[in-house]
Amino acid sequence: MYFGSLITAMITPFHEDGTLNTDACERMIEHLISEGSDAIVVAGTTGEAPTLSIDEKSRLFRLAADKAAGRAYIIAGTGTNSTQAAVQLSEQAETAGVDAVMLTAPYYNKPNQKGMYEHFRTIAEAIDLPVMLYNIPGRTGVNMTADLTVSLAEIENIVSVKEASGDLDQMSNIIERTSADFSVYAGDDSLTLPAMAVGADGIVSISSHVIGREMKEMITAFAGGEHQQASRLHRRLLLFMQHMFIAPSPAPVKAALNLIDFPAGPVRLPMTELDSQDRENVRNVTADLGKLH
Repeated sequence: MYFGSLITAMITPFHEDGTLNTDACERMIEHLISEGSDAIVVAGTTGEAPTLSIDEKSRLFRLAADKAAGRAYIIAGTGTNSTQAAVQLSEQAETAGVDAVMLTAPYYNKPNQKGMYEHFRTIAEAIDLPVMLYNIPGRTGVNMTADLTVSLAEIENIVSVKEASGDLDQMSNIIERTSADFSVYAGDDSLTLPAMAVGADGIVSISSHVIGREMKEMITAFAGGEHQQASRLHRRLLLFMQHMFIAPSPAPVKAALNLIDFPAGPVRLPMTELDSQDRENVRNVTADLGKLH
């Protein structure tokens, strides 16, 4: 299933006291849609899912579905390392009216490939929603092999994967061995063009919170055969993309948003705010793209 070329993994805005800022959440959804996001992931890694309560996640799912109102796909982050808990949260997301769920590979308990297959199969069979898989071994401690993803793609409602291993060989293998209607997305902003060059459908992005229009322009140029223009845009945006990962995400992108007067708020512990040097570096790359006024 094609969710568009630019998907944003949305932050979760908080008030200064750490409580959920629903007004800013609605503003962010409106902002992302206006800046070119075709789909929005809510309560994913960038949304600080491990620090959100079940009630907060359910509120976010419903809020996002209502606010987007069909203008962008809403993909609910419902993955966790408990299959039963992921089933329950996915069912809640379906009731809330989202368009799809995204399921990360189980973390910490480090299942083998068979365990991961059964985990994803069980959740997918419990709901009618489309499922996007999410492979991010740097955070989960386990890699979903190409063989596993290809096998899971045979399940009717498993329709996509966010491949954030950074391994273009693995991504190419998946693209080659799955049907054309199984979409594959990069999970690293700086790999957007390289991934599309090997056949990926687009990017699940963090940088698009701030440079959504520019990223959409780059993607559109590449898809339209204007490869040199796309490459120029990539090089122009690269430093900003890299700076969104100079500290554990989402602290850098929240800092950038706060700098441009968007109320992203703080991160929740155990994440921490940027130190003064990193904050200055984020300010500089944001200013270099003309985003500070």
